[in-house]
Amino acid sequence: MAEVRTTSLVPVVSRAGGVTGMVAGRLARAAVLAASLFTLGACQGIEDLVPANKPLPHELVELIQKQGMGTNSPILVRIFKEESELEVWKQKTDGTYAKLKTYPICAWSGNLGPKQREGDRQAPEGFYTVTPAQLNPDSQYHLAFNMGYPNTFDRANARTGTHLMVHGSCSSAGCYAMDDAQIEEIYALARHSFGGGQRAFQIQAYPFRMTPKNMARHRNSEHYAFWKMLKRGSDYLETTHRQPVVGVCEKRYVFDLDAETAKGLDPDGPCPEMTPPISVAAKAISDEAEEQRIASSMAPSEFATYSSFAYKMGDRVNPEAFRAEQHRRQGRDRYGNLVDGGRSPSIFGSFIGR
Repeated sequence: MAEVRTTSLVPVVSRAGGVTGMVAGRLARAAVLAASLFTLGACQGIEDLVPANKPLPHELVELIQKQGMGTNSPILVRIFKEESELEVWKQKTDGTYAKLKTYPICAWSGNLGPKQREGDRQAPEGFYTVTPAQLNPDSQYHLAFNMGYPNTFDRANARTGTHLMVHGSCSSAGCYAMDDAQIEEIYALARHSFGGGQRAFQIQAYPFRMTPKNMARHRNSEHYAFWKMLKRGSDYLETTHRQPVVGVCEKRYVFDLDAETAKGLDPDGPCPEMTPPISVAAKAISDEAEEQRIASSMAPSEFATYSSFAYKMGDRVNPEAFRAEQHRRQGRDRYGNLVDGGRSPSIFGSFIGR
């Protein structure tokens, strides 16, 4: 939402000419709408109609309560490219996290693998942090929050890029795009978590779900070592149900330190001795054995193959190139519009016949 303007909806009718019956009818309905909005304002405030301030749906509030969570409790976001899914996890009253809801991603761009340079149109992979200052209620893509790319790991590895977002409008050039209704709900969950005192929430962005089968399928990728590193953070959440503390040393992610130690790490310096939780170490050993077993039984055609398509800074984004790097929900065009042109009409448009 780029700008909000308030204008009068009361029709002005010239004595000399008047207006036609049809136009008068439309304007009259608009005036009724204006009156109803002012009545609504007396109950909940006009600001509640602004997308950034929309309340959580009643059904979602019920789900939160049913799972032993608080409406304002902390959240955590996980993203999976290959499955095109975004998960929101929420903290329960016992301090652990549980998955609240899974949203199908509307569009993401690029290939599996991390973002490495400005202009490559790759969506990031890694561990990112979102603070209240990174929320953008006035985004041209309906609503948005900045993922925080490049983070400490990215900078230590000379990766560049700016303005990488999770946003609405279902059109991506390196971001993760949701439809407008989804981003309103996710944005509201973030707003409530910050209102409850969470100072920042974590985003874990993965190429795919980090299962032994998927790791076996993708073991021929140039990014395999990077993905094995990300898997350690995924394992930490899935076994402990607690948010991993993320640090960077030796230009790599580490997850087995306390927050104070992680904060003091030198991204280019040596890593201290680390002892993972027993459950995390046991899962890593078990998954590695299962991955080896699966890979040994796979035919060459069962291993994942990868597109050689890649953008270079300054390349013209023609329709063919756009299709090659877009992963979009069926039924949406390259601009994020419904293929049949069926964007829901605005509340004002429906009253005046537009």
